[in-house]
Amino acid sequence: MAIGSTVITGKRPSPGRPPGGDAGDAIEQGPGGTTPRPIDWLRRNLFSSLGNTLLTFVVLAFLALTIPPFLRWAITDASIAGATRAACGGDGACWTFIRVRLPLFFYGHYPPAETWRVNAVVILLIAFGIPVMRDRVRRRGLWVFLLLTAFPLLAAILLVGGLPGLPYVDTNLWGGLMLDVIISFVTVAGSLPLGILLALGRRSELRIVRLLSVGFIELWRGVPLLTVLFMSAVMVPLFLPNGVSVDRLVRALIALVLFNAAYMAETVRGGLQGVTLGQEEAAYAVGLRWWQVQAFVVLPQALRYVVPGLVNNIVDLFKDTTLVSIIGLFDLLGAVSQALKDPAWLGFAKEGYVFAMVVFFVCCFAMSSYGRSFERRLNRHREGTSQQKS
Repeated sequence: MAIGSTVITGKRPSPGRPPGGDAGDAIEQGPGGTTPRPIDWLRRNLFSSLGNTLLTFVVLAFLALTIPPFLRWAITDASIAGATRAACGGDGACWTFIRVRLPLFFYGHYPPAETWRVNAVVILLIAFGIPVMRDRVRRRGLWVFLLLTAFPLLAAILLVGGLPGLPYVDTNLWGGLMLDVIISFVTVAGSLPLGILLALGRRSELRIVRLLSVGFIELWRGVPLLTVLFMSAVMVPLFLPNGVSVDRLVRALIALVLFNAAYMAETVRGGLQGVTLGQEEAAYAVGLRWWQVQAFVVLPQALRYVVPGLVNNIVDLFKDTTLVSIIGLFDLLGAVSQALKDPAWLGFAKEGYVFAMVVFFVCCFAMSSYGRSFERRLNRHREGTSQQKS
């Protein structure tokens, strides 16, 4: 029986072989023995046929031609000391530009004397997030509730200010990686619950609820994100009453929540369709109400099925936050583009975009890695059941 990448056959191991050994698994070489593990892996994965062998050599040649020059540019000949353009010399990368502009890339134009508030929000996010992400935590539901309610309130108070001891900081000054994280967190926290409601509404037996849910989902899925952001920045203020204004960042956040809720709804609906009808019928048979069936029987199973899809939506959302620079909100990529226009640092576009690429890759890879780990934890019970059956 196949479980992920593990194969359980139910056969007894042959004498002299460890349990669980497969025909393709390599064993350490003995005096008269089998192929060493690394050589066996290379033969099976890189040199298993003439075509794979040729492709392997082509890839190795490409890496040999590209990696050494890049390492010379990025490390060997690079400059990182100094504080002006004059410190950069030679043909290597000028990481001095990144080091000098690092506060702009992380905080935007947030007042330097108040960046401790951003750091405090990061610490709060870690403090509220660790109990949610760790395994075997008591009252996880309470921590999730605090992460989605208490943390945003505290973060808003610290970042916006306007209280004694906390000067007011306009959202126009927010930017850099901080803005990407804020937009991603608020959008996920708002779009996932709304997407779950829309997915349930699309399966509702009430025709009006089903039609409204389908209409909402298809409307937002059929409109490009750039159009949605332009509408939030340009068109929405035209329809507001005189004297009424809504912050540009708030308008963008609402637009992103509504847009991504449609995609979350379709992802969750796929999981709902994977729950067998017998599960619901059994729950109704023991006297549970509709909302109890959905909350305690259907949704836990459906969300477990769609963890990869949800993680994919979140990673895609994090990368889409760069589009807000079109409406005048300078995220990390926007801050890099803005820094490149400084006459004192012209000509360092490669360094700026490589830095942005690395930061986005690290963040996205971290989210993907945690998503895989979370999925494995959720599927432990399946592995144990399958092993017992085999």
